[in-house]
Amino acid sequence: MKSLDLGQVREYVNENIVDFHQWRIRLLEDLKIRDLLKKNPYLFRAKNITKAQDLVEGLLDARLSSSEERLFGDFLEDLAIFIVGQTCGGHKSTAQGVDLEFMNVGIHYVVSVKSGPNWGNSSQQKKLAQDLRDAVIRVRQSRVAAKVEPVLGICYGKTRTTYTKRGYLKVVGQNFWYLISESQNLYTDIIEPIGYRAKEHNDAFYKQKDRVVNRFTKQFLDEFCDGTGAIDWVELVEFNSGNYDLDKFLPQGPR
Repeated sequence: MKSLDLGQVREYVNENIVDFHQWRIRLLEDLKIRDLLKKNPYLFRAKNITKAQDLVEGLLDARLSSSEERLFGDFLEDLAIFIVGQTCGGHKSTAQGVDLEFMNVGIHYVVSVKSGPNWGNSSQQKKLAQDLRDAVIRVRQSRVAAKVEPVLGICYGKTRTTYTKRGYLKVVGQNFWYLISESQNLYTDIIEPIGYRAKEHNDAFYKQKDRVVNRFTKQFLDEFCDGTGAIDWVELVEFNSGNYDLDKFLPQGPR
């Protein structure tokens, strides 16, 4: 494996982290208030939220949190592909459920990358295991006498490296970044460039977010608050969950 040029990694991160921040702003620009109101209204009622702005901000933050985790996961996956391309000519995989492939010391690695340790339910994890098994079969059929190692690579966390019951190697945090670079310090080396112009990008993001909160709060007051300005929770729950048609599927007649 070739030594990694950290200057190139910093340059890549500096150029591509901008996309993540632009995606965040586009998320805000494309949102409609009715997208937010699909979130669980009972949860927010249980938290005794009485101000329209507080409710709108809570709904917006919940929506953004899940989207940002997914978007940043995509960024980290692309960063891993870039790094493995620099160190050993690895590449993005075309196999379903597999993100990158590379050769090192005679082993062909097929790797699925997840940003963090808390991902997927049982059926999703089962599907990943099958995708990795299928990728191993494909590689073995196309390469003579190649040893193939299926890997779940997780970008952060302290879980120790282990072979799982599902048959793949689970590599987390520092160990994952070492696997694709053979640098024990890469997991900390990348944190500085990831913060490149972070304040500038976040200032722009929060200006746009404030506009969205103001606009959505006005819409919410108009549509889901009563004449006194109080949140009409019945109206909100009816919008969120009102869909009664079960009578068409139940037996008719006296009870």
